Amino acid sequence: MSESQELTYVGTRPVRPDGVEKVTGRANYGADKAMAGMIHGAVVRSPHAHAVVNSINADKALALDGVFAVVTAADFPGREGISVGRKRFFENIIASAKVLYQGQPVAAIAAKTQKLAERAAELVEVDYTELPAVLDMQAAMQPDAPVLHDDMFTQGLEETPDTPSNVVKKAVITKGDAAAAFEQADVVVERTFVTPMVHQGYIEPHACVGSMTSDGRAVLWCSTQGHFGVRDMTALALGMDTGDIRVEPAEIGGGFGGKTVVYLEPLALKLSQKAGRPVKMVMRRDDVFRATGPASGTINRVKIGCRNDGTIVAMSAHLLYEAGAFPGSPLEAGAMCIFAPYDVADVYIEGYEVVVNKPRVAAYRAPGAPQSMFAGECVLDELAQKLNMDPIDLRLANAAQAGTHAAYGPRFKEIGLRECLLAAKAHPNYQKALAENQGRGVAVGFWFNAGNNSSAEVHVAESGMINVVEGNPDIGGSRASMALMAAETLQVPYDRIRVRVGDTDSTGFSNTTGGSRTTFATGMAVIQACEDVVEQLKARAAITWGVEADQVEWVDGEARPLPGVNEEIEPLKLARIARSFPRTGGPISARASLNAQGPGPSFSVNLCDVEVDPETGRTTVLSFTAIQDAGRAVHPDYVEGQMQGGAAQGIGWALNEEYIYDAQGSQENPGFLDYRIPVASDLPMIDTQIVEIANTTHPFGVRGVGETPIIAPLPAVGNAVSRALGIRMTELPLSPPKVLAAIDNG
Repeated sequence: MSESQELTYVGTRPVRPDGVEKVTGRANYGADKAMAGMIHGAVVRSPHAHAVVNSINADKALALDGVFAVVTAADFPGREGISVGRKRFFENIIASAKVLYQGQPVAAIAAKTQKLAERAAELVEVDYTELPAVLDMQAAMQPDAPVLHDDMFTQGLEETPDTPSNVVKKAVITKGDAAAAFEQADVVVERTFVTPMVHQGYIEPHACVGSMTSDGRAVLWCSTQGHFGVRDMTALALGMDTGDIRVEPAEIGGGFGGKTVVYLEPLALKLSQKAGRPVKMVMRRDDVFRATGPASGTINRVKIGCRNDGTIVAMSAHLLYEAGAFPGSPLEAGAMCIFAPYDVADVYIEGYEVVVNKPRVAAYRAPGAPQSMFAGECVLDELAQKLNMDPIDLRLANAAQAGTHAAYGPRFKEIGLRECLLAAKAHPNYQKALAENQGRGVAVGFWFNAGNNSSAEVHVAESGMINVVEGNPDIGGSRASMALMAAETLQVPYDRIRVRVGDTDSTGFSNTTGGSRTTFATGMAVIQACEDVVEQLKARAAITWGVEADQVEWVDGEARPLPGVNEEIEPLKLARIARSFPRTGGPISARASLNAQGPGPSFSVNLCDVEVDPETGRTTVLSFTAIQDAGRAVHPDYVEGQMQGGAAQGIGWALNEEYIYDAQGSQENPGFLDYRIPVASDLPMIDTQIVEIANTTHPFGVRGVGETPIIAPLPAVGNAVSRALGIRMTELPLSPPKVLAAIDNG
């Protein structure tokens, strides 16, 4: 697709197809499902961050009238002799010999009512032997630290270790010789930055209904970003065949990566199997905080050297990522992203993943990148200050462009970083004067984006209506984007397209909605299926006219004979061809399944103005500007919404949000009252500007846009506060106590 290609539907802003149902409350979410005979489940969770489970006695709970079933790890498939990775997967669902974080499940109960299930859960007696908890990454790495897993040995070291460790692995990305290149630098800045564990902040808690039938098949209804993933993970946990589990996705009230993991689903099905009834389970808000996956806390040291003219000669980073109680941090993604926006010959990045007695982390929008790029972009800002150079000019002087070989592997094709930087420099918000105690921050964001597997079907109704069935839950407007791309390919009006998210038995496999892959990859499947439909429509018209199929073209939603072919033939509209399908070969349908390649990376530039009150330490965000390359904005409203939503989350991460633990590993702020996400009064109007540099591997030039918006806000806010104070701030969140302490300590 050329950037000048004229499109009819892609790039327009129609009303979202699910909007009315959601704002009127008619849409069905995870907790809305109800079934005849349904009972309710509750989870018994560990009060300790680290303890041996000696015994579990549920006799008192089972003695209550209306309690139907209790399950423990003993009710699940045996865990002896299985791989370490699978064992840790099982243990995060329900613990057996040992608990590794406060809130880890040890049992689950099903009862007639939710209140009774919770009362019964309180009666389950669990005998623990408490163990020392390790909550700090640097302490966990010491040789004398309490070891969480006695069968875990650090991977990626030069020599294979023979003693277990809390260090999961070492990862290295290298390009050139950074150590030698630093000798050429005129100015070098090296600092260490700390980010805390934070939660995705989705409003809808985890919820599901599970029903195990007498023939051993199962059905799940749940709030998820990927129902095929739920099916596969649940089958693994229960020792079932994936073909015996059907998962129906509900509407989703927020996910951001946090709903890509199963927590309740295997428990609900096991309880249903024992009780012989459907079981509904809904997490309490404090359980969501204590027992689901937050983003990794990090300690990242970054060193960057440049010449006096601003040319960067070397970049290095030492990254530490918390995994929580089990391996699985986004260390590699953080390492891939940290320096990717810059064309630098000599780069060295090493990172370590560490387990601690906290919940196992999960994805959170561009997982791993906000933490690492906070460190990298803040060091760049300090370099600009030392050089007395405009921070955008410093980035322009070193910006990656087509042909740049990124340290993590690929050579970039057409990308829009320079265009975003130039748009930022020309933006009116960058020209505004600042007053006393105010500061302006600039930062770049980057995400590599994902492709993976997607499927779609397209069916033509007799009326000419188009029905699209695809396998990705809609968390960012995918129904609208699929409809727009179908309309564009078929050249039929948007309001003649209906999009449905099929359950796992009703459509082909699709990977989870995440990684900014859905509009790119599933959209490509929809386009291919629509192209197949167009060929069928042309063939049906050819049969009607008595000509060859290659003598027919499809233009503006109708079949026409090619110029010079029987000019007396009248064009056939899609609806007329559809009505004639019994006479021309049967129903018109098509499907496409693919592994999408070439998703195209996404870059952003954020500008942030803040004012810091020197008396209270409170930071007020005065203005925020998000500029991002979308490749081609299929539905610009949705793209702008992603940019604004990421900015809001990133501002909260930078200024307010953090998990707070006591010395025993008990979280002290497991609710939105004490874990403070931004509300409307905390934020200015977030200005957006979409840049469109087409991704040449997609028919309409699409790049994923959902991850990148959360990355640059952390350093943009951090740089703005640092400039307002005249003090380089290195530890998030930049809450009033920390800002006041910095002011007091100079």
